[in-house]
Amino acid sequence: MPALFLRKTGPLIVSAILMALPGAAHPWDLNGTRAITLEGRDGTTVPIGTVSFHPQGARTAFVLHLDHDRFKDFFLSMREFKCLEGPEVLCHVPYPHRNPATVTRDDLGWLEHSLLFLYKSPAEFGARLWNGVYYRMRVTADGIVGTAQAVDLNQIGAPPEVDTRPPYGTADTTDIDPASRWLGTLKIR
Repeated sequence: MPALFLRKTGPLIVSAILMALPGAAHPWDLNGTRAITLEGRDGTTVPIGTVSFHPQGARTAFVLHLDHDRFKDFFLSMREFKCLEGPEVLCHVPYPHRNPATVTRDDLGWLEHSLLFLYKSPAEFGARLWNGVYYRMRVTADGIVGTAQAVDLNQIGAPPEVDTRPPYGTADTTDIDPASRWLGTLKIR
């Protein structure tokens, strides 16, 4: 009797277990409007805007919208930046050149380049582009997670020779302890 019961209900039980696992039945997809937050080493969560994904064949177009009401205007090195204030000042650095604004699940480079930042201490004057923060992103079952890496943003001062490929690759960024930055994690959900 137990063998007959398991034979008849076993597939249903396995299906129910798989459906209950996070991400097993419905992987996170690049579609629709999603919230962007930065998370701090102290547990602080700072919502900074949204990104809208629009599938277009093999790639997905995206439109970034930062909520400028959450940022404070800073005039650094003869240029205006939108910054967040805390134990350090974190300023958004818009990618200054044309780009296709598309991604895939395995290639989030243009989204990473749209969310470049620099940091400075509250007492420092001017923008130091070599203090760049690059959030290396990956798609998870719950959304996109970006981990802070160090990058020299001076490299994007001149237009790239090829504008179909993001200029920063893994060789251009340096792993850092995310806790070394005030807001070391970026999440899109």
